[in-house]
Amino acid sequence: HKDGCHLSAGTTNQKRLKILSPMKIDKTELYYSISPSDEELLKEDLGMEMFFDAFVKKNTNFKNMNLILDFSGLINIDLNKILLFSQISEAHRKNEKSFVIVCDGIEFDQVPEELIVVPTFKEAEDIIEMEEIERDLGI
Repeated sequence: HKDGCHLSAGTTNQKRLKILSPMKIDKTELYYSISPSDEELLKEDLGMEMFFDAFVKKNTNFKNMNLILDFSGLINIDLNKILLFSQISEAHRKNEKSFVIVCDGIEFDQVPEELIVVPTFKEAEDIIEMEEIERDLGI
């Protein structure tokens, strides 16, 4: 049974990925909150690449959920690191799901329209709640 072997090998790889994952994932009824498991790591470019790669690999698990990427523990994150998530944000929005990034210390007026970036987690939750209401009302 090739399928059975493939499935068990995939399960082993998934368990291994979880152990090495640079992401911390919390789930509520309304959204997934994803944050770096090690904020020190993301200060380096390689750390953000690892986080982004892990996020992309798991993104199929998140595509039908509202997402909050929580970088609030990082001070003055480089805008280029945030821009990595532009295409994923656009895909989420086309799928009628919210995608909000929390970070402070960036020039918010330099953030492109396709990204929603807010300075606090509470604001991210508020945006998701408002967008859900808008979708329910067909706005």
